[in-house]
Amino acid sequence: MSAWLDSLTGWLTTHPEWLGLAIFLIACVECLAILGIIVPGTVLMFAIAAMAGSGALGLGQTLLLGYAGGLLGDAISYALGRHFHQGIRRLPILRHHPEWLVGAEVYFQRYGIVSLLVGRYIGPLRPMLPMIAGMLDMPLPRFAAVSLLAAAGWAVVYLLPGWTAGAALRLPLPEGFWSEAGALAAGLALVLGLIVHTSLRRRRWATPLAAGLCLASLGALLLGWSHLHELDQGLLALIQEHRHAGLDRTMVLITRLGDFETQLYAGLLLGLLLLIVRQWRAALFAGMTLLGTALANGGLKLLFARGRPEVLLEPLHSYSLPSGHSSAAFAFFLTLGILAGRGQTPRMRLTWLLLACLPATTIALSRVYLGVHWPTDIVAGALLAGSLCALSLALVQRRTPLERLDARTWWLVLPLCLALLGGIAIHALPEALAMYRYR
Repeated sequence: MSAWLDSLTGWLTTHPEWLGLAIFLIACVECLAILGIIVPGTVLMFAIAAMAGSGALGLGQTLLLGYAGGLLGDAISYALGRHFHQGIRRLPILRHHPEWLVGAEVYFQRYGIVSLLVGRYIGPLRPMLPMIAGMLDMPLPRFAAVSLLAAAGWAVVYLLPGWTAGAALRLPLPEGFWSEAGALAAGLALVLGLIVHTSLRRRRWATPLAAGLCLASLGALLLGWSHLHELDQGLLALIQEHRHAGLDRTMVLITRLGDFETQLYAGLLLGLLLLIVRQWRAALFAGMTLLGTALANGGLKLLFARGRPEVLLEPLHSYSLPSGHSSAAFAFFLTLGILAGRGQTPRMRLTWLLLACLPATTIALSRVYLGVHWPTDIVAGALLAGSLCALSLALVQRRTPLERLDARTWWLVLPLCLALLGGIAIHALPEALAMYRYR
């Protein structure tokens, strides 16, 4: 496998004009029924994305090609299931590995549309679920709508890290950048690994441990942020170099989702809706998480008084550490992710948290893109929200686990909260565009 990968990357290095097609085809294969399980597409996608980030392709082109390839893989898989129906079970490779089909079928029948969104991030399920959807006659318009949404988040998660690594290797970054990046990445990986491990093992102390680990990591970051100057400068320069005028408006709209006013109204609406449906403990958990994060963020900003990057023509006057947008977004979406995972298996709960982190991470990254926060600011904001979210959950669950919200509650809560977030952000967009003017 290693020799084959080296041969492929070596050939693409000498023939960069084929790199775009390679990204498209590898993304397609990764989402293609059966082949997506056999071919190590995740490794390939990282390697190819890193080559694209080294200067061959822009970030937008890379993500668009991966997105299109993933959609094609979904469409082919769905068409195979729709054409063969139950006859798909007689394929030789599925006769030897019936567990591939059975596992995906049970998952789809249990979770329906949600399985196509969540299962996108579970390796063995990703290529099989679209075929199962076709085999069980899921309506094409419904499948297409879900696939368009799921493939977008998947392309970002699987291609952005590789592209960023390739772009970072190409730039003349400050001395000490890689040692600082390695230390921060290793620390975060250790924390996430311990949280995932204890959660999968169903340890009773998994949630308090997660709170403690996030708080310890936050403390270390707050005490040591001055020693990560080269990392902050390098990442900010990397992102600013790839700014695009066509993307500015989108990023301003995204960043509005994390504004204090937007998050305040969204939090109040979430709490009110949970009280209306008499989910008292869920409302208490949400209130403790959101209010605690907001108060702690304000206090830490005043305590550390860190200045913002000098990118805007009219710099914002408040302090930057931790990022209020990052902490508010992670607190809100992690709350939704935890509530969505109640009553499910540990793997499903972790998958819901992964999905919840996607919009929060997008909002946090928009702050670095707009030049109003350092990268360590948004990491600190995420750790702050994670620690208070886990701490609130541990306190609410001291005696009994938090109950699961029924489907009717979710059909009330989720659309209204998302509509409110979007409505406020769009309404305030003209004012925000005037605010974020660059030097």
